[in-house]
Amino acid sequence: MATIEERLDQIYEIIQREEFMTHKGLGNEIGFYIFDYDPEDEMLVRAHIQALKNRLNTPSSKRRVVEFDLYSMFLSILEQEGLLSELGSLEDEYGPDYLLEAVRDLASPEVYVQLIEAAEEDYDLVFLTGVGRVWPIVRSHTVLNNLHHVLDRTPVIMFFPGRYDGTELRLFDRIKDDNYYRAFSLVPR
Repeated sequence: MATIEERLDQIYEIIQREEFMTHKGLGNEIGFYIFDYDPEDEMLVRAHIQALKNRLNTPSSKRRVVEFDLYSMFLSILEQEGLLSELGSLEDEYGPDYLLEAVRDLASPEVYVQLIEAAEEDYDLVFLTGVGRVWPIVRSHTVLNNLHHVLDRTPVIMFFPGRYDGTELRLFDRIKDDNYYRAFSLVPR
C-alpha cells in the first residue's frame, strides 16, 4: 500500500500525460477524478496542492491549473450577501437548523457552478478543494453532478478527505455522502 506522500507524488506525472488531458481511455466519460485521502493528512494534502499549483502555473509549464476552494467560495458568497458577520447572531436568534437551511439556499450547488463558470482565469485543469470544510452546507457529489455541463472538456480533480471506492463517497471515512459513478480514482490507495 502506497503512503500518502507516494500517492501525492504521482499526481504531477499523471496530469502531464496527454491521455489525462484528453480523457483517452475513459470510454467517452468526462474527466472527473477523485483523490481521496485520510482526513488526518489534510494539511499535507493542502501543502502539496499549493506546491503543484506553483509548479504548474509557470510560463514554461504546459498545464495551467485553477483551484476552486468550496469553503472559500462559501465565505465569499456570505460576504457578498452581507451575512458573514451576522452568522452568530442569526444562529442565536433562530437556531442552528434554521441557519443551516438558510445558508444552503444561498450556497446551492448551482451557485457554485455559476461562480466556476464565470471565472475568468485561463486554465486547462481544475482542482476542487475545501470539500470537508464546507460540509454539511454543500455535498461534494452535488457539485460534481452540476459541473458536468460546464466542465465537460476540462479535467477536474476533487481532493476528498475520506474514501472513494469508485461508486461511494464516504466523507471523513464515516459519513456516506452519496453514490457517485462518473468519477475515476486518480491515484488508487
